[in-house]
Amino acid sequence: MTQSSTQASPVAVPAAATGRRPFAVLAVILLGQFMAVLDASIVNVAIPSIRNSLHATGSGLQLIVSGYVIAYAVLLVTGARLGDRFGQRSMFIAGLTVFTVASLACGLAGNAGSLIVFRFLQGAGSAAMVPQVMTLIQRTFTGTTRARALSAYAAVISGGMVVGQIAGGAIVSSDIAGTGWRGVFLVNVPIGLALLAVAPGILPATARVDRKLDLPGLAVLTAAVLALVVPLVLGHEQDWPVWTRITLGASVIGFAGFALVERWVHRRGGEPLFADRVLRAPGLATTAVTLFLVMCTFGGWIFVLTIHLQSTLGYSALHAGLLFLPNGVTFGLVSLNWTRIPARFHRAMIPAGLLIAAVTTIIMGLLMRTGHGFGVLDMIVFAVMGVGYGLSFSPLMARATSKIPLALAADASGILVTCVQLGVVIGIASFGTVFLTVAGSTALSAAHAVGVTAIAEGITVLVAAAFALRAAR
Repeated sequence: MTQSSTQASPVAVPAAATGRRPFAVLAVILLGQFMAVLDASIVNVAIPSIRNSLHATGSGLQLIVSGYVIAYAVLLVTGARLGDRFGQRSMFIAGLTVFTVASLACGLAGNAGSLIVFRFLQGAGSAAMVPQVMTLIQRTFTGTTRARALSAYAAVISGGMVVGQIAGGAIVSSDIAGTGWRGVFLVNVPIGLALLAVAPGILPATARVDRKLDLPGLAVLTAAVLALVVPLVLGHEQDWPVWTRITLGASVIGFAGFALVERWVHRRGGEPLFADRVLRAPGLATTAVTLFLVMCTFGGWIFVLTIHLQSTLGYSALHAGLLFLPNGVTFGLVSLNWTRIPARFHRAMIPAGLLIAAVTTIIMGLLMRTGHGFGVLDMIVFAVMGVGYGLSFSPLMARATSKIPLALAADASGILVTCVQLGVVIGIASFGTVFLTVAGSTALSAAHAVGVTAIAEGITVLVAAAFALRAAR
């Protein structure tokens, strides 16, 4: 998006990182990452309870889920840059503090509007905390140990999403101390406090670098994302009034404007959010697009399937959450063990994994469109889908980061995770809208809507597989 910079980028070097206990560092930062991922998924299972308790509309529910990820996504690169400026340890702790306080506020929210606001605040806390995770991994581990750490990172992402579904179901169903759905937010508070107690003594200090913030780029990117997501979320319930179509058109202009603003920031000697020197890192741009498409389908599928299982099929929150277990287990196992596959197969592994994910998603759509319950065959296909995603997600991250210079680590990690989270946001908004539009009042039409949505998602994963195949060649 911008012209290549000729200036050397400053490097924030860990202070005695090797003298620290690297796996203690990994445990702390991955637990923080786990909380952030958990909170993106744990709310899904609580959606029906929140709707009944707060009388939230369908669009309100989408904003409760996606509002967190919107703030999380658009602020990630800025969070990465602030980590360089103030130190990764300081920003991790600051983000964790905001996240913990916002979780408490979400658990005490009295209406849907305030819950949406507090979810945005939670997302801001995650955006300050999460970019430091990958940066610290890149600066603490090298070689094969970095690949293993990144595999653990990918497994935590998968595990957090699955545990979120199961834990959310258990918390809502058990109704601990009468908290109901509020417990899915309040559970973060003791974990956050425990992490805040140990993080200062475990995380390594890093040298501070005077990084410039790209506030114009941040403002335009935020406006463009909101212009895309808000009409998608609200359009269905309002029967697509004129303003939604105008706003969607404006989002295209907004993203084009973002590219122009980034060039302008570069020409003025600033540091764009998506700097060309970072995007030119080998494989980064293609990987970012592929990750965006993958998470678009994954995030949208979890949102749609959760609503279908509870609202259409009438499963309890716990029952619905447990049905995600086969997918999460296979994803996690493959993510942790893909490095055991002979290296000569690694080039073809990513597109092959995405092809598996695409085919199984379409098969699930065809199975579920008949309106039957979630049976053994569905669970087997769901488990194979996890294998496909596991063969692609972790290797994608490892391939993109393996050739990135240390000087670009913070911005590169911010861009990659931004694409991941924007994929989740747009997946929830777009595929959620497809589902709500196709679904009617009867169980059969809702099941048909799940089938149509799954087939659309499978086609999207096929596009991601095509990008991955191009990169492999």
